[in-house]
Amino acid sequence: MRMTTGLRMRIIHRYLGFFLAGIMAMYAISGIIMIFRNTDFLKHEVIVEQQLQPNLAEGQLSAALRVKGGVKPEKTEGDIVYFKQGEYNSKTGLAKVKKMELPIILDKMEHLHKATTNSPVYWLNILFGLSLLFFVISSFWMFLPQTSVFKKGVYFSLAGMVLTIILLFV
Repeated sequence: MRMTTGLRMRIIHRYLGFFLAGIMAMYAISGIIMIFRNTDFLKHEVIVEQQLQPNLAEGQLSAALRVKGGVKPEKTEGDIVYFKQGEYNSKTGLAKVKKMELPIILDKMEHLHKATTNSPVYWLNILFGLSLLFFVISSFWMFLPQTSVFKKGVYFSLAGMVLTIILLFV
């Protein structure tokens, strides 16, 4: 039996799909969770203590703590400077900051999803992206071109492309 390109594509598509099922689920879940990253959805409060230099100015404190929106002092009582996210002892340099964090597994999934070239596993994101691109292309070999399923599939693909273009400009 001669192996055609279509048969080869279907076989690779099938087994690559099975192989990547777990990571596709992880990217789907983390992608949905990242939609809510500017909220406290699924997050819990964590108090982080940091030893900083004493007597930092507001700008230096913001830079040292890397707090979203910066540090804006609300009140000062003695050596303690209070701000929305916590407090800073200007005499000792001890800062206590309230942070909202995802549970560890969701946090790890989100960091993997957002990996850059600074991450040791950025190549995984490239490989996964190329695999998804292969799925897009190989799906056109799943059915013979003369079948009604293939023709309907082309119409659905075109509709999906139009929807994508619309979403890009919304």
